[in-house]
Amino acid sequence: MDKYVNILKLSVGTEGVEDLAAWQAMRAAQMADGCPRHVTRMFPKRRDEILNGGSIYWVIKGFIQCRQRILGLDEVTGEDGIARCAIVLNPELHRTTPAPRRPFQGWRYLAPGDAPADMGARRETDDELPPELAGALADIGVF
Repeated sequence: MDKYVNILKLSVGTEGVEDLAAWQAMRAAQMADGCPRHVTRMFPKRRDEILNGGSIYWVIKGFIQCRQRILGLDEVTGEDGIARCAIVLNPELHRTTPAPRRPFQGWRYLAPGDAPADMGARRETDDELPPELAGALADIGVF
């Protein structure tokens, strides 16, 4: 059994990794610790496993394209008085090899063995390919 588990989440409305980074930087600037947060309705039951090295893998335009290390899971109360989970994230985004994912609601657990590999440092500075092309190249083992 793995010692940690990841979270898989759709980044709705995001056009690319740079778009996600810009949006998070704007939101993180409002936080005292400078770390972005993603607020979700459900609190993960596997908290200890997530906090033992887990990341959030972002699905953008139908493909997992990047991940961020999860630093904490904080309970926050919305303006409506409902308790929610704020996933505290490391600001650094790591591009991954693109992996196709169908739409889903909420978030899902993602086992380490099912997570796409990080791109090498040289690849992270390459121009971003359209997700469909990057996914097709990954499928045939070129990417």
